[in-house]
Amino acid sequence: MITLTRRYRFPAAHVLRRPDWPEAENARVYGKCANPNGHGHDYGIELTVAGPIDPATGRVLDPDRLDALVRERILARFSHRMLNDDPLFERAVPTAENLALAIRRELAEPVTRTGTARLWNVRVVETPRNTFDAGEPR
Repeated sequence: MITLTRRYRFPAAHVLRRPDWPEAENARVYGKCANPNGHGHDYGIELTVAGPIDPATGRVLDPDRLDALVRERILARFSHRMLNDDPLFERAVPTAENLALAIRRELAEPVTRTGTARLWNVRVVETPRNTFDAGEPR
């Protein structure tokens, strides 16, 4: 098995708060990120696919195919948007953890359809100090 990791960036905003919680509880749990006006990040995502090398191409997956999936299913959907407004976060607070899981759900099946590769890991880089992984254990 071999892995391929591609990196992407997109700006987006979110508010970390639960509408069913009182203001004080949102402030206690999410701190300044519970500000109702929201705040933005320049998110980085790193997608790792894994699988056997195709003997004809010498690749695990054509990077252009992965780029096209990410543009269509992730960047077009989330870039320059308020994540709270996306249906994927209708029942979930748009934390970076939940964003990693949402991206994984959106890409896992389409990546598998491209051939023998599978989506191994999704890493969301929210800040220089915070990264979040959703995927298979290493």
